[in-house]
Parts: sequence; C-alpha cells; structure tokens
Amino acid sequence: MSLSRKRKKQLRKLQDQASKLWESQQVLVGESAHVAREAGRQLGYFGREQVVPTVQDSYQKYAAPYVDRSVDYSKHVLSDKVVPAAGAVVGSALSVWDAAHDTRDRIAKGRGLELPDAKKYAKRADKYGKKATRKLSKKLSVQPRHDGISAGGVIAIILGVAAAVGVAYAAWQTLRADDELWVADDPLRAPDA
Repeated sequence: MSLSRKRKKQLRKLQDQASKLWESQQVLVGESAHVAREAGRQLGYFGREQVVPTVQDSYQKYAAPYVDRSVDYSKHVLSDKVVPAAGAVVGSALSVWDAAHDTRDRIAKGRGLELPDAKKYAKRADKYGKKATRKLSKKLSVQPRHDGISAGGVIAIILGVAAAVGVAYAAWQTLRADDELWVADDPLRAPDA
C-alpha cells in the first residue's frame, strides 16, 4: 500500500501538529503540577495559621472543661473505687493462701485438720489489702484514700444533725400538753342510720 505524496505531506503535517500539541500539553501539565504544589503549600500555611488556632481555641473553650472533668472523675473512680477493691481482693486471696498453707503444714506435721482462726486471717487480709492498695496506688500514681472525714462529710453530718433536731422539735410541738390542742376523750359514736 503506497501513499501519495500529498497524503504523506498531510500525514507529516498532522504528525508535526500532534508533536507540537503533545509538547504544549507537557508544558501545561508541568505548569499545572507546579500550581498544584504551590496550592498545597498555601493550603498548609492556611491550615497552620488559621484553622489550627481556631480549632485549638474552640477546643479550649468548649471541650477542654468536659475532658478535664472526665479525667478528674476517672482518677476519682480509680483511686476511691478500683484500687481499694483490688487491694481487698488481693488481701483476701493472700489470707486464703496463708490459711491453706497453715492447714497443709498442720497436716504434714501430723496434727490433723482443724478449722482456721477467722480473726487471725481477717487481720492478715486487712494487712495484705492495705499493702496491695498502697502498691497499686504507687504504680498508678494515685493518691491513697485518706481515712479522715472530708469537708463534705462534716457538712453532711451537720445537716443530718440539724434535720434530726428539726424533726424532734416538730414532734415536741405537736405532742406537747396544751389543753386547747387536745380533743376531748368522748367516745366515738356510730353514725345515725
């Protein structure tokens, strides 16, 4: 299949146009990549200068108080509920271990089987529990629970005493011996039918 000169010339011309178009598109793609990189950089600058401070301010204003409150509450639950309960469980387990060990020793020495002393092992359980609570508190960096009464406890006691005094006073006022307050001791009559 042979092409005429005219067709060959037209094909070369078309090929030159396609090459020029390809080169111009390569330049255009290069320029658009440069623009995209610069837009990404500007977007990063905008995010660091405008968006991040706004988000941080909003977090500090709206979310931080709730997060801080929940962290404080979780520390409270951990130090006042979980650590003492875990210490008590560990103490009880260790006292049971001691009781089993003592029983095994008695049987090995031929003294037979007898019931363990409950008071002795209760004291040991308390001792082991306090020791385990202290160790857990140190590991979890939680302050150990104070044995004294807090300010809230004192206020609750005062309010309870005041309420009890108020109830006693109201009962005394109701039941005191004023003659005009008491109803005569007339027997109850049946209603007329």
